[in-house]
Amino acid sequence: MANSTKSTAFKLSVMTLAIMNVAAVVSLRGLPAEATYGLSSAFYYLFAAIVFLIPTALVAAELAAMFSSKQGGVFRWVGEAMGTRTGFLAIFLQWVESTIWYPTVLTFGAVAIAFIGMNEVHDMGLASNKLYTLIVVLAIYWIATFISLKGLGWVGKVSKIGAMVGTIIPAGLLIVFGIIYISTGGQNQMDMSQSFFPDLSKFDNLVLASSIFLFYAGMEMMGVHVMDVKNPGKNYPKAIFIGALITVLIFVLGTFALGLVIPAKDISLTQSLLVGFDNYLHYLHLTWATPVIAIALAFGVLAGVLTWVAGPSKGIFTVGRSGYLPPFFQKTNKLGVQKNILYVQGGVVTLLGLLFVVMPSVQSFYQILSQLTVLLYLIMYMLMFASAIVLRYKMPKEQRPFRIGKGGNGLLWFVGGLGFCGSLLAFILSFVKPGSIAGISNGMWFGVLIIGAAIVVATPFVIYAMRKPSWKDPAAQIEPFHWETPAKLAAQVAPVPEGDAPAAK
Repeated sequence: MANSTKSTAFKLSVMTLAIMNVAAVVSLRGLPAEATYGLSSAFYYLFAAIVFLIPTALVAAELAAMFSSKQGGVFRWVGEAMGTRTGFLAIFLQWVESTIWYPTVLTFGAVAIAFIGMNEVHDMGLASNKLYTLIVVLAIYWIATFISLKGLGWVGKVSKIGAMVGTIIPAGLLIVFGIIYISTGGQNQMDMSQSFFPDLSKFDNLVLASSIFLFYAGMEMMGVHVMDVKNPGKNYPKAIFIGALITVLIFVLGTFALGLVIPAKDISLTQSLLVGFDNYLHYLHLTWATPVIAIALAFGVLAGVLTWVAGPSKGIFTVGRSGYLPPFFQKTNKLGVQKNILYVQGGVVTLLGLLFVVMPSVQSFYQILSQLTVLLYLIMYMLMFASAIVLRYKMPKEQRPFRIGKGGNGLLWFVGGLGFCGSLLAFILSFVKPGSIAGISNGMWFGVLIIGAAIVVATPFVIYAMRKPSWKDPAAQIEPFHWETPAKLAAQVAPVPEGDAPAAK
């Protein structure tokens, strides 16, 4: 097996990691869904940031800095608190969730590429074509996979450039276009009669508020790169907070800008971002720029997918080498990149992509898969928040370069508890079928979510029960957990022969 240390020789700067966070978390594809709610969309974003994003960023920063010299990401964090079986569940959910998520975000990439043409009617027709969507989804995904196989250096560069060109700059342009549009007499299409504060006693509004939580998902995923940063105890939390601030600004201002130019009744989940840009460019007499924006957005999708392809797959690969996955999944290329895991992941994504053929529409496929990823990811988040609190009592003297609260555990209980309760609420409400989804029966909706989630959650426990000593790679770099004493480890490796056991007194 190739030496995996080659892949960690490259060190990420604070800004590179922060931009990778933005690439992993921010997807402009979510803006149309919230633009329909007018001023109250800002409340939903801020509410989710307070209840979910900030707790996630703070807890992930403490855990990552606490274990900055140890690999494993959420496997380490949850495993130290709740045992290796539960830790393996957490890292497995993170990996599988990202694998199921790819077709949903890549659908948006396919729509972006469809608008590269100059014929609006033709472009919109192409964006709705299933076969076209399938081809583009798989093409972008496999390009991201092949880039990942070239190592962390390539991933960092492409992610940083892609996030700037395909997410941050387009978001900035969208916001600037909105300001120019409204200040030069453009007709405001946003319903300004809606209050900033929605009535959360209404069930639909509560479901919406919880659904936005996962707009901010992914901040903790950078924990697998904590050892790839110089001075991680200081620089990792700094990168987390920079990325979080940029994320909130893009979501709030970008949603407003989109709502200004498209009536709520005309908003489509998959096409409206491109339509919004197209409307602005027509207003500004810059229609030649539509293909440029479309290409940039597609590149942003590639950067986001690339960040996720490289992150969770690296995490589960690192854990798998310590005896949790069969040797087949531990194979690397000459750069130490987890090639077989990437290939298997690609096979699953390809299979999911083929489901476009049997689902009623691209949009319904998009939403039901998105909802399944929400459920799986929220389970992992609940484990993470609970583990941070548990570790304050199991490892009270462990050094915490970044700590929530200077003394005592009260602030962590508040922050972690807020994140856990928010995640639990979102998990429960995720089973509610949105009224906007057409072509999917209630039976299919609940069946896919319940059966899909049950199978995914059960799988890591089955793998854990089947593991063998031969699965462990002697060169694995996962350090022992705090409760694995040297004496216990020695007993596991070389048990004392019965004849040599001390005599009973």
